[in-house]
Amino acid sequence: MNKEQILSAAAAGTFTIGGDLTVNRLGYGAMRITGAGVWGPPTDKATSLATLRRAIDLGVNLIDTADSYGPGTSEELIAEALYPYPVGLVIATKGGWERPGPGQWTHNASPSHLTEALEGSLKRLRLDRIDVYQLHAPDNAVSFEASIEALAGLREQGKIRHVALSNVTREHVERARRIVPIVSVQNRYSFADRESDFIVDYCEQHNIAFLPWAPLGQAKEAHDTIKQVANDLDATPLQVALAWLLKRSKVILPIPGTSSVKHLEENTAATGLELPQGAYARLSAVTHPPASLRG
Repeated sequence: MNKEQILSAAAAGTFTIGGDLTVNRLGYGAMRITGAGVWGPPTDKATSLATLRRAIDLGVNLIDTADSYGPGTSEELIAEALYPYPVGLVIATKGGWERPGPGQWTHNASPSHLTEALEGSLKRLRLDRIDVYQLHAPDNAVSFEASIEALAGLREQGKIRHVALSNVTREHVERARRIVPIVSVQNRYSFADRESDFIVDYCEQHNIAFLPWAPLGQAKEAHDTIKQVANDLDATPLQVALAWLLKRSKVILPIPGTSSVKHLEENTAATGLELPQGAYARLSAVTHPPASLRG
């Protein structure tokens, strides 16, 4: 394929989250539109805003963010760029991390903090209800059930449409589903990092969306292999990685992030990449040791 080919996110097909939110399967992750260390405003605000707007032009109707990206900066930029929002746009955000400084992340999934975090997200995004609200990560200092019950309560109040999870095990998903319906799971996952393989399978079995982050993996072997496949297909490594994810399961909704319009367009072109079965199998054979979770 032509590396510069620009397609629509709609070419990836659709998935319906929670039974009522139909989105194109290629979404956009809005962590990288903030400053260095996912902290503060971006160096080039105009480019970040332009990237968000271009994503909509390209058919993206699922944007993933979090209150901790900035903190608050990503959500503020989304609202500045896109509000009033186009019909059908789904914004998924998260709560459960605090940010002491650049590159620093600390857990806080207490019910009081999650309530405060949600209220902050509603204000920054200029919304009355969050379509998909994700627990950013379980907090070992707080009962997991207490965190989920807090989100279930906010859903009952009409401030959350659907509850979702991030950085979790299958056991977490099962425990959460006993309390409230779970519509999506977001974990680190790629052709080279398949620690969450069985969670993807579980999500497919139960028609739960799976949003993978870090789609390229980290190992040198992974990069060498994907570069070779990309060269064979006249594509970029990230395009190949995204094509692998889209082929892996119908419930996978990749959310590649970038603050560059050019890279956004290249990523979107992955929806037109036909990944041969041999290349898919070759990439699937690459693994590396599990890495720490965040996302």
